[in-house]
Amino acid sequence: MGILTWIIFGLIAGAIAKFIMPGNQNMGWLLTIILGIVGAYVGAFIGQLLGLGDVTGFNIGSMFLAVAGALVLLWIYGMATKRG
Repeated sequence: MGILTWIIFGLIAGAIAKFIMPGNQNMGWLLTIILGIVGAYVGAFIGQLLGLGDVTGFNIGSMFLAVAGALVLLWIYGMATKRG
């Protein structure tokens, strides 16, 4: 995928993950894109470990893995910044 495709893919995956994850993640659109792109890498790693596949292009399977990876990152971020 090209850089523009990764940016769009990251924005969509990050936005879906932020929509699914409860709570308030104070992130702008740039951090949402980064969350989605890094989430795609995390999702691809997890997908390969579980034998589910890889993030290979702009398709439903890759989007599912990217959103799952972004949700993992949001969960870790929430645990790291939890106050109390």
